[in-house]
Amino acid sequence: MAKKALILMGSDSDLKVMNEAAKALTQLGIEAEIRISSAHRVPDKTMQLARNARDNGFGVIIAGAGLAAHLPGVVAACTTLPVIGVPIQGGAVQGIDALYAIVQMPKGIPVATVAINGAFNAGLLAAQILATGDEALADRLATYREQLAAEVNAKDEKLQSLGVEGYLNA
Repeated sequence: MAKKALILMGSDSDLKVMNEAAKALTQLGIEAEIRISSAHRVPDKTMQLARNARDNGFGVIIAGAGLAAHLPGVVAACTTLPVIGVPIQGGAVQGIDALYAIVQMPKGIPVATVAINGAFNAGLLAAQILATGDEALADRLATYREQLAAEVNAKDEKLQSLGVEGYLNA
């Protein structure tokens, strides 16, 4: 049975960003469950989601948080599943605080971290983690990469054909 991805966020205000992770996963045929669960406001619920994730068929967790950004770390402390943190832009320093909070985890409790608002890449990283045990998923990832390359090559061909001004005006 294919493993699923659990996507967590502390607030519905993070949903627009975190839905990008779900889009990446869906594009690759991976089932994802999206939940709102705050490390501060409902800590027991959050810890239960993390503790039960493996038994519920999840193979990876993506956790997005802004400001103090404790959600990814709390989740990582409650599971041995890989956790990917997504710092959410906002607040006085536009997500830098969240980035630092997620990337500076203490020794022994790692959280992989993507760019501020980098939820789509978090979804791709989750897919790569799951693909280590799923050859069909690994093939879908390879096809996705080939499609990216084809798009870049098509843009370059257009640029070479039209020149810079023609490309910019097209």
